[in-house]
Amino acid sequence: MVFKKLLGSLGVGGPTMDTVLQPGTVVPGGGLSGEVRLKGGNADCTVEHITLELVAHVEAEHEEGEAEGAVVFERFTVAGGFVLAEGEERDVQFTLTLPWETPVTELYGQDLGIVLGVRTELSVSGARDKGDIDRLTVGPLPSQEAVLEAFGQLGFGFRSADLELGHIGGSGQRLPFYQEIELSPAPRYADRVNEIEVTFLADPDALEVVLEADKRGGHFSGGGDSLGRHTVGHHEVQGRDWVTEVDGWVRSLAEARTSHGAPEAYGHDGGHPQHHSGPGMGTVIAAGAAGVAVGVVGGMVAAEVVDEVGDFFEGDEEEEEGDEG
Repeated sequence: MVFKKLLGSLGVGGPTMDTVLQPGTVVPGGGLSGEVRLKGGNADCTVEHITLELVAHVEAEHEEGEAEGAVVFERFTVAGGFVLAEGEERDVQFTLTLPWETPVTELYGQDLGIVLGVRTELSVSGARDKGDIDRLTVGPLPSQEAVLEAFGQLGFGFRSADLELGHIGGSGQRLPFYQEIELSPAPRYADRVNEIEVTFLADPDALEVVLEADKRGGHFSGGGDSLGRHTVGHHEVQGRDWVTEVDGWVRSLAEARTSHGAPEAYGHDGGHPQHHSGPGMGTVIAAGAAGVAVGVVGGMVAAEVVDEVGDFFEGDEEEEEGDEG
């Protein structure tokens, strides 16, 4: 693999770097491994630090409408304090732990349209520069997969997924954004619900599932949103009837009084309604994920914004070979 980027701010003849992530899918709270490949320039230099940034494409709503941009949500310093000799080649190995709230980017091998990446910052002799962003692929935890699969079995369909800048009130959310997975309603709920939005907030012990239903108005009631919160221990995944449980969650939302902008939190519904098997979420995702847009434009008005938002990923190796920074 060629070195991707000549560090422009370090001058012609400066060191080059290339970050290579271990192939495969990682999970929230799991380990991400790889190496930073360095090559010395025309003179010895002191590497002060090598820092990896986790970057996400995020949407933000504001008074004028909506903005999109890239937000750094975690930084890891993986090396530093050494001399890189003239022309020296050195590989810096790293393993880091992803935040538990890291968004899911794929399900059953299908892209959900969530854009995450890893970018490397190299500080040499007082000068800093950043390399390209390497795409990060994150699969679901078993608890997340169990909940989504139950929605699929109930007949809900995948509509879209995005990352929203902001904080869910009353939650233990740590990242500056949260993921929303939008689902079209199952036939039995289509007369009462326009869509269901699913948000996962994981920590080392459990998964908080936040459900928001966009409810249809009727002859005797207006539309609006209702909210439900449910906590699932990671160790509780096996041996539960997830289809019945999730159906109870949705039934609570559909029957709840509409909150009109101030959703109430509903507890666990222990009922056992009848349900019918349908296509799993794997089938639904495969049919719908291809149409999800992944464009990156503009900048954010809040949170830390990374540079070069317009080119989140700077292209294929062949295109980068001729770049000069």
